[in-house]
Amino acid sequence: MQIASRFTIAIHILVCVELYGADTPMTSESLAGSIGVHPVVIRRILGQMRRAGLITVARGREGGAHIARPLEEITLADVFRAVESISGGTLFSFHENPNPACPVGRNIHTILDHHLAAIQHTMEREMEAVTLAHVMEEARERVRDSSPLHATIS
Repeated sequence: MQIASRFTIAIHILVCVELYGADTPMTSESLAGSIGVHPVVIRRILGQMRRAGLITVARGREGGAHIARPLEEITLADVFRAVESISGGTLFSFHENPNPACPVGRNIHTILDHHLAAIQHTMEREMEAVTLAHVMEEARERVRDSSPLHATIS
């Protein structure tokens, strides 16, 4: 199982917007250059984050994406929920037709459901504990005065 890359792309977008948005309009094209994906992917994720109230997007010379709330008020869980679609609120999905005539097939949900729910709860709790401010603290430390990245954004 692997979570789709939308989540990490969304975090990458938010870091770029925070680091460089004051100097350079953060457009889907400029963000795509840093992230290495097509601008359409960026626009789709920007739209999801805009609908979730995490960013604003403006057109024109002063346009581009801007973070809509204080960094301390945005958690990794907020970003995850904005861009990842989780069917029925559960991270783990089951194969559709376990055989009820098989002892394992008949009991697999009972065997696993509580474990998977606990794992998801732990992941959500950890994601709630990390804010965008935490991520930005590390990002600023690691990319400080990093002209190659900034050149890619410009």
